Amino acid sequence: MTAQLFTPVRLRDVSLRNRVAIPPMCQYSAEGGMAGDYHLVHYGRFALGGAGLVILEATAVVPEGRITHGDLGIWSDAHGDALARVAGFLKAQGAVAGVQLAHAGRKASMQRPWEGNGPLSEEEFARGEAPWPIVAPSAIPLDAGWLMPAELSASDLDDLKAAFVAAAGRAQAAGFDVIELHAAHGYLLHTFLSPLTNRREDAFGGERAGRMRFPLAVARALRRAWPAGKPLFVRVSAVDGLEGGLTLDDTLAFAGELRALGVDVLDCSSGGLSGSATAARIRRDYGFQVGFAEAVKRETGLATMAVGLIVDPRQAEAIVAEGRADLVAVGREALADPNWAVRAGRALDGTEEPGFAAWPRQAGWWLERRERDIARLGPWRQE
Repeated sequence: MTAQLFTPVRLRDVSLRNRVAIPPMCQYSAEGGMAGDYHLVHYGRFALGGAGLVILEATAVVPEGRITHGDLGIWSDAHGDALARVAGFLKAQGAVAGVQLAHAGRKASMQRPWEGNGPLSEEEFARGEAPWPIVAPSAIPLDAGWLMPAELSASDLDDLKAAFVAAAGRAQAAGFDVIELHAAHGYLLHTFLSPLTNRREDAFGGERAGRMRFPLAVARALRRAWPAGKPLFVRVSAVDGLEGGLTLDDTLAFAGELRALGVDVLDCSSGGLSGSATAARIRRDYGFQVGFAEAVKRETGLATMAVGLIVDPRQAEAIVAEGRADLVAVGREALADPNWAVRAGRALDGTEEPGFAAWPRQAGWWLERRERDIARLGPWRQE
């Protein structure tokens, strides 16, 4: 019997070969926002490794929306052309190609994580990486010593919405079949949603409906611009985990509105409003965010993607088989083992043909022969 994790799923006109997704994980390795050989190889290995969906990292819709100088961008046709090479390879290997459209808001213009994950310093300035002006719903900096964001005007919001729409057009031209709108981890759209970072007194602030207004406007515009046959995902931080911050009830209300305007999948993360984008404000345990995906799916009927310390094939299988989420995102575990999906299929006996049939044929025929040799010789033991 085929494992539920390895049953195909259809989202609008797009079919995924299984329920394993690679979520966006920033690599901070672009030059001027351009995808290069690193991105082709990095993302390509997940498609070769059997994932059903591979979503590229946060890709800025305007230059000022980058987190760091190393972020990918999609603010020009040239950027879209560079990304097309990656999308084409993913699809040629049987994966669905996705890209996350993003704006970092008040977390823009900062260091790469391994360089300190803080404000740009003299070291970055010396190599020509100067800061740029940043924006947010309200003029509230991330912390003391960080850049002060300018509060966005109503006309600024119109321009940003148009930038997201233009980026979706470039993603379509580049051959992507899924776009994910980033509304999590303390970046621009998340800071509109959270009462801790949105102190506006106009129609885009105040109570929950006002705080949701701009993120919903962007999602609605993307749904109208994106082909009707292609799915639209939204990534959220389901809770801020901070006193007075975004709650699960807020996210359920947001999810209901997203479903009504045609969003197909909610990618359920958490935290990140202050500090690191991956800073958890709830206790980390295996599958520590799965409950958010389960609640959204149960309460709103919107399909969900679960993420967060999902490491074992049996764990991932249970999430799907028990109806807790529709897709399972395997991030850091896939960085450690890009072949996680094909290994999981074999461990669960979830392929129609056991053995190495699910591997790329260029590798599978070698591995079949290696397995025969191991079976003949027995386990290796040191003499």
